[in-house]
Amino acid sequence: MELEELRPFGVEELYESVIEIKRTAKMMKGGRRFHFRALVVVGDGKGRVGMGMGKATEVPEAIRKALEKARRSMVKVNLLGTTIPHPVMAKFAASKVFLRPASPGTGVIAGGPVRAVLEAAGVKDVLSKAFGSTQPINLVKATIAALMQLKDPAEEARKRGKPLEEVLPFWMRRAENERR
Repeated sequence: MELEELRPFGVEELYESVIEIKRTAKMMKGGRRFHFRALVVVGDGKGRVGMGMGKATEVPEAIRKALEKARRSMVKVNLLGTTIPHPVMAKFAASKVFLRPASPGTGVIAGGPVRAVLEAAGVKDVLSKAFGSTQPINLVKATIAALMQLKDPAEEARKRGKPLEEVLPFWMRRAENERR
């Protein structure tokens, strides 16, 4: 029997990454009450990614809640092979994230929360830069906002009335010409 046969219908392999666990405190009559907040990113590695935040009195419960919310909030991302189709910049609160396509073999040039989101989405070659606030929640939300702005190259070429080759990144056009 293969693994696919044993897996229940509708269950897919997801990459889960805990980005941050933070302890919060609330002052009560008897002293401080501690709770935990977990920030999690979930993706299928094929162009779908989601983030979730969970709060609870215990760490495992906070992570479980965050994973549940992340699975429900997954969005589709337009990818071009192992990279993104075009440069994009997005802002959330005081954080800005700039993403730029990279040629194959470059890897994910990104830090912390941005890297986790990109790897969960299945992006393997990309250059990124974070500006402003480095709060993990804001960086994750800005990165997802940037990924949602990505357009499909074939659809964009059709809208512009140009051939697909003119819309593709330069290194992809070069690879096409070498193949011919």
